[in-house]
Amino acid sequence: MKILDRYIVKSMTFYTLAVMLVWLGIYAFFNFLEEVKFIGQADYTVFEATKYVISDIPAVMYSHSSVIILLGSLLALGHLASTSQLVVIRSAGVSIMQISHIVVRAALTFIAIVIFIGELIAPITTEYAEGSRARALGQNITFKNQQGFWLKDSGFFIHVKKNFDGKSFQDVTLIKLRESNRLDSITHSDSAISNGDNLELGQSIHYQLGKNSQLTTFSENNFEKYSVQVSFNQKLIESLKKDPRELSTWHLYQQIRFLTINHLAADVSEVEIYKRLMKPITLIAMILFSMLFIFGSLRDASLGKKIFLGLMMSLFFELASRIGGVLSLRFDYNHFLSASIPTLVVLVFVWVLLKKKSAT
Repeated sequence: MKILDRYIVKSMTFYTLAVMLVWLGIYAFFNFLEEVKFIGQADYTVFEATKYVISDIPAVMYSHSSVIILLGSLLALGHLASTSQLVVIRSAGVSIMQISHIVVRAALTFIAIVIFIGELIAPITTEYAEGSRARALGQNITFKNQQGFWLKDSGFFIHVKKNFDGKSFQDVTLIKLRESNRLDSITHSDSAISNGDNLELGQSIHYQLGKNSQLTTFSENNFEKYSVQVSFNQKLIESLKKDPRELSTWHLYQQIRFLTINHLAADVSEVEIYKRLMKPITLIAMILFSMLFIFGSLRDASLGKKIFLGLMMSLFFELASRIGGVLSLRFDYNHFLSASIPTLVVLVFVWVLLKKKSAT
């Protein structure tokens, strides 16, 4: 069985990598076409656009991993079926359930690798890509990533350690300068909310510097709430918004925790994190669902048609799962149940059908 396992895994790896190269190549090409319109602005060159597109590839791979792995698995199994290798394997006494176990283990390995790339590598490359692009285009955000940003606004230098949605911030420090570019005051707060014109800080510590003869003095004040007029323009607020899909799972969890503690809506983030937690199970359900068509009789339809039908049905199932997440936001259903129940029902249903088919 070890030789058979390696052979099936080798076939799946080959087709999955082939699909990945084609998929990412097409996606990178259209991404580059999208960046062409910015070439020539400030210091943004063809090299900068190419660097941005390449740096964004790990994030694209992670977000499209389900379809890539599904296509690779189906093409590998389709190749084995079209060359009658599956018939030989089954004639040797290997059941459909045993083949399914091999396919599932290989798919889970691919998923683990993609999750590693998506959670650890993609955030770094995406941060680098966005920072490099912003600098080349001369944008006014000094530094921005998943953790936060530095921003200069008139007489203020503002540091936000964690930026959640462009309006809700955590661990905020305001450094105010005088007209002579000397330090005037420092204000720190654990949380802040921006409405575009003002920054409303929560419980804050304010250090005010002053001069008494030749000595520099400072006073410390504690405030339950502290408001500062900071003219964030609307375009800047839009640029600071973080799509939950762009965040790593750990930062997504921190965002949900922060928003919940501050009695702010976290529904969109909750749907995204539950969808990620169910992603491996959803992919396994899609692959097993497609395998029902591959192991079917070739008298009713050709193998190509069966693979295409299995793929379309699997993608329709994933689309239905996403629609379920949107409906849970609209009608305030339980987000975890909306993300898990459809997948678990389909997984059990397909597993039972494969077991019956294996017994025949």
